[in-house]
Amino acid sequence: MPKSIHQHENEVLTKLLKEMRLASGMLQADVAQALGRSQSHISDIENGTRRLDLIQLREYCAIFDTTLTAFVRRFEKSV
Repeated sequence: MPKSIHQHENEVLTKLLKEMRLASGMLQADVAQALGRSQSHISDIENGTRRLDLIQLREYCAIFDTTLTAFVRRFEKSV
C-alpha cells in the first residue's frame, strides 16, 4: 500500500484545503500566522508533502469558520 501522501485521497484533501483558503481570500502567510506556523509549513500542506493530524485539521477548519464535520462531508463527497 502506498504512503497516504501518494494516494488520490490526499490530493483531494489538499485541493479542498487550498480551495477553502482561496475562497476566503487569505494568503498562505495569513493561515500560517493564524496557526502559529510558517508560510512554508502551509505550502507543504497544500502541496501534499506534509500531513495533518485530526486536531490540526480541526484547527485549520476553524480558521475558515467551518466545522471538521462539514469539511469531512465535503471530502467524502469529493473522493
